[in-house]
Amino acid sequence: MTGHEEYGETGRRAGRRSRALKIVGFTLAGTLVLGMAATGWAYWHLDHNIKSVDINGALGDDRPAEAVITPPAGAAAAASPLPTGAVDILVLGSDSRSGKADKELGGGDSSGARSDTAMVVHIDAGRTGATVVSIPRDTLVTRPSCPLASGGATAPAYGAMFNSAYAVGGPVCAVKTVESLTNVRMDHFVEIDFSGFAKLVDALGGVDVTTTQDIDDDDSHLHLAAGPHHLDGKHALALARTRHGIGDGSDLGRIGLQQQLVRALLEQMATTNLLTDPARLYRVADAVTASLTTDTGLDSLGELMRLGQSLQGLTADHVRTVMMPVVTAPSDPNRVVAKEPAASDLWASLR
Repeated sequence: MTGHEEYGETGRRAGRRSRALKIVGFTLAGTLVLGMAATGWAYWHLDHNIKSVDINGALGDDRPAEAVITPPAGAAAAASPLPTGAVDILVLGSDSRSGKADKELGGGDSSGARSDTAMVVHIDAGRTGATVVSIPRDTLVTRPSCPLASGGATAPAYGAMFNSAYAVGGPVCAVKTVESLTNVRMDHFVEIDFSGFAKLVDALGGVDVTTTQDIDDDDSHLHLAAGPHHLDGKHALALARTRHGIGDGSDLGRIGLQQQLVRALLEQMATTNLLTDPARLYRVADAVTASLTTDTGLDSLGELMRLGQSLQGLTADHVRTVMMPVVTAPSDPNRVVAKEPAASDLWASLR
């Protein structure tokens, strides 16, 4: 192409170039609009994935006092727009057995959902350290009276299994029972169903775990030799469910495996650069939000993103995982009760 043709000194060349520029412009504009529409649709889709329960509205003031957080002022407020105060979150793993996806993942044939995993996640002030406390589902507790969505309330129960709270009164009763047990106010509630957990692991490309003993559990359909393993979602979920193939077959052995999975997930998220892989980022976000039920304080994509951004300084190395101290229940050798004063001392350290 000559210089004259490049600058369009003839009307024909100028006209062609003008039309070409218009086509390019319209194409770029169309691509931008479609991209914005796709982004808007994706945000709407992810935002509407999240289910929520109004915990604060249901429980009112009959609960531990909310921590008083003094917000930064002046320049400090402008420099730190994200929350930095300590926060306590009750995280439940809900093992639904009625859905097709759950049955395909080895969930069995029984109906309903159970809170088979319960963790109190305490994030320190400054949000660079955290403690995850697992509460064994077989712990015998005093279950308080809980309001029901349909009206009325459940009767209090003494010596009830901890996970019965969710069964009789859903997330509201689970939160109230935990607050009664710990005297720690739960600032937020997050429930993730186990089929969603499997999808999350797959979206991240699997997780790496090392088992210290052979696992041979027909109930969870998991058979692993001791050693390192890279697990897909189905096998990671089986590991979270395993109890009969390890230790004494109780829930206490399973808790150790679940805490190991939590750390493995954190490490996988830290080493996977999701920002450079938008497709995987969307798959992860879709898997997370589709499997979540939260309190109304976390029931939007914006609130979840804000929480996540506030935890950018938190690494797996600064997450401590422990189990609430327990002893065998005097009334039942297959159940446990809180070991005192160790359990009370642990909860006091989180207030």
